[in-house]
Formats: sequence, C-alpha cells, structure tokens
Amino acid sequence: MLKTYLILIAATFFEVAGTMLLPITKGFSKPIPTGFLIIFYICAFFCLSIVVTKLPLAVVYATWCGLGIFTVAILGYLIYGQTLSWQVILGLFLIVMGLTLVNMYSSKVIN
Repeated sequence: MLKTYLILIAATFFEVAGTMLLPITKGFSKPIPTGFLIIFYICAFFCLSIVVTKLPLAVVYATWCGLGIFTVAILGYLIYGQTLSWQVILGLFLIVMGLTLVNMYSSKVIN
C-alpha cells in the first residue's frame, strides 16, 4: 500500500512540475520548457495509470488534484510571488482536510 501512495505522490510531483512550467513556456513558444512540460505530464499520467489499479479512481483523482492544487498554490507564492489571501489559505486548509477524510474513510485496496 505504501508503494501505491508513493507512486501517487510521484504522479503529483510530475503534474506540479509540469504545471509550474506553464508560465515559462510562454504559450508553448519555448521548445525546451514545453518539452519538459510534456514529459512531466506523460510521467504523471503513467504513474496514475498504475495507481488506479490499486485504489478507487475517485480517491486517486481527488488526492492527485487536491495535492496538486495545494502544492501549485504554495509554489506559486514562493516562486512567482503570487499572493494568497486568508480566504485562499482557508480553502487550501479545507482541501487538505477533505483529502485526509477521503483517504481515511475510503476502501483501501481494489481486488
């Protein structure tokens, strides 16, 4: 089970890395960052394809999206200097709480 969640974290890492490259691609006009973005997204979906064989799709997708949103918001603040209002911070906290509940109370393994 730990291996499955590590692969899900890897999928989230690749998705976040690709998303963080979006502004750098300048509308996909920069070939090198665009190439890395494509590679990162392919890796993310490859990892997801492995995880959905072990965990319910709803749990996988909610976790992937939620962690991605949370991480991109934090990195956007740190790297790109984007602002986070208290309402956004509260929303991010609620996402983390929701993900915790989804993962705690979902069926753990698909047979």
